[in-house]
Amino acid sequence: MSMFLDHATVHVKAGKGGDGMVAFRREKYVPDGGPAGGDGGRGGSIIFEVDPGLRTLLDFRYNRSFRAKPGENGMSKSMFGRGAKDSVIKVPPGTIVRNAETKELIADLTEVGQRAIIAKGGRGGRGNNRFATASNPAPEIAENGEPGEEFELELELKVIADVGLVGFPSVGKSTLLSVVSKAKPKIAAYHFTTLVPNLGMVETRSGEQFVMADLPGLIEGASQGIGLGIQFLRHIERTRVILHVIDMGGTEGREPFDDYEKINKELESYQLRLLERPTIIVANKMDIPEAEENLKEFEEKLIAKFGAENAPKIFPISAWSTTGVAELLDYTAEILQYTPEFPLFDEEIETSVLYKFEDGKDEIKITRDPDSTWVLNSEKLEKLFNMTNFEHDESIMRFARQMRAMGIDEKLRARGAKDGDMVRIMDFEFEFVD
Repeated sequence: MSMFLDHATVHVKAGKGGDGMVAFRREKYVPDGGPAGGDGGRGGSIIFEVDPGLRTLLDFRYNRSFRAKPGENGMSKSMFGRGAKDSVIKVPPGTIVRNAETKELIADLTEVGQRAIIAKGGRGGRGNNRFATASNPAPEIAENGEPGEEFELELELKVIADVGLVGFPSVGKSTLLSVVSKAKPKIAAYHFTTLVPNLGMVETRSGEQFVMADLPGLIEGASQGIGLGIQFLRHIERTRVILHVIDMGGTEGREPFDDYEKINKELESYQLRLLERPTIIVANKMDIPEAEENLKEFEEKLIAKFGAENAPKIFPISAWSTTGVAELLDYTAEILQYTPEFPLFDEEIETSVLYKFEDGKDEIKITRDPDSTWVLNSEKLEKLFNMTNFEHDESIMRFARQMRAMGIDEKLRARGAKDGDMVRIMDFEFEFVD
């Protein structure tokens, strides 16, 4: 039996852009040829794509690091470097991608063929032909490629099914799925025979089809992690209709209505909105002699709680003999026709974005190490540093001008920096000149 994995942590890094080149035209009969260094190519991005053939995140159990290729460096004669191909990683339908550090939702991949750019590749650095001006017609300035985005990601799989079977262990969920579809879940006379969600395609007598999921049995305290607990409760979130299977024969020595109440409490404790979904009560094991009497008592308690008009629909069946199963499927398909999908992240995914200027968004932080070295921290400054080619003096002078334009000199003086003090940016150290 293949392993089922619904949670994984992976590291992704997009490709670095290619470096721009410093070059000059050296052709016969072309005096003062000018700069001819080309731009670097774009680095490859990391893209996740939904593959309908995948059912688990098992591929990410041992392969936890993904890197895209860098772009090609710029060349002489103003030739651009070639952009790298994007790295496409296949994921199963229902995969949720989050930033492992910030917990920010990056993508919710549900549709077949759906793609999401998870980490963008860096743009290529500009060659010296891009820096030519009237005052500096032959610049020796070129940029390094922009680093690609790098993230630690949390992948979570929530299976996609129209209908979810919930209930205590050994109430007949797996048996029901096996008789209404071609799925072959494990069936045995002991608890927790179902250890992973099983999916099956169901077809009604009228030809309508929907996907049904047999989820591992719940017990009291599942929302707090007891039993298989919260490990598989997440898979109920995508279902549009819940079939609450109850052992009406009381073969486990439990009272059917107590089972119903306890499972509902676990669903509510896990996520309140689960109870907003249409619920159909499946009174299973009606072939047992005590089932009829238990069903009558169950109906009375249900009406007393909800009222005759608001009480959930009950379908007495025997999954073992298939009695009443066809009627249950017909009614379920009817409910699905007017039941919309329930969004999982309506509070996290914005429908519109307002772009506005925010002063100080990337504030430069200045600290001092015990060795008296001033340390500069800034995302924008580090990006400029990484894209500066320190092999050419003009590039170094350009970086110094950029730092001065960002106000770093003034900030260092205000903090007490003096002529000759050491300043560190990442692993690079230089002397402060006042």
